[in-house]
Amino acid sequence: MTVDGALARVIRSAADRAARAGTETCELCAARVAEDHPHLYDTGPAEVRCVCGPCSVLFADDGAGEGRYRLVPRRRLRLPPVDTGVLGVPVGLVFFVPRSDGTVTAQGPSPAGAMRWEVDAAAWQRLAATVPQLAAMAPDVEALLVNTVRGLDEHWIVPVDDCYRMIALVRREWRGLSGGGRVWSAVEQFFRGLTERS
Repeated sequence: MTVDGALARVIRSAADRAARAGTETCELCAARVAEDHPHLYDTGPAEVRCVCGPCSVLFADDGAGEGRYRLVPRRRLRLPPVDTGVLGVPVGLVFFVPRSDGTVTAQGPSPAGAMRWEVDAAAWQRLAATVPQLAAMAPDVEALLVNTVRGLDEHWIVPVDDCYRMIALVRREWRGLSGGGRVWSAVEQFFRGLTERS
């Protein structure tokens, strides 16, 4: 029996119990989690999983899980404007995630969920050479989040789970062809929340 196989069974079992209970619980031990709880990035299916505080300690400094599970950091760092135009992504609300294998993905919200692009890794490396904070990002679990919609110019290094929350928010609030006024005020509130949590 491998550690990975046993841990995967525990996660599946916890997820089944949580679904039956209808409450948000740790996907490792099934304990209830606080509203603002830690997350693990599961490199297998590339998914974020909810964990409680005690279980998250197991994965600090890549402790358990043989590298498959990585603790999502909690830092939020506002950057001065970054010229992301060199990355060739034609949208103003997007996040960039450098991957452990050297690739970089960009994702942007849409009414149907996330749109995803592959970014030229060499272009990312050139940009990271000019912005040291980008070079120091934790692969897979931190993202460069950019909002240049409606005259804004916000650039953040955030935990990847913040980006998934933003995608869910846009999908929930989007109305009509252009999104409507409600979605953009919700996005502005989301970025104000980043400032409060940083």
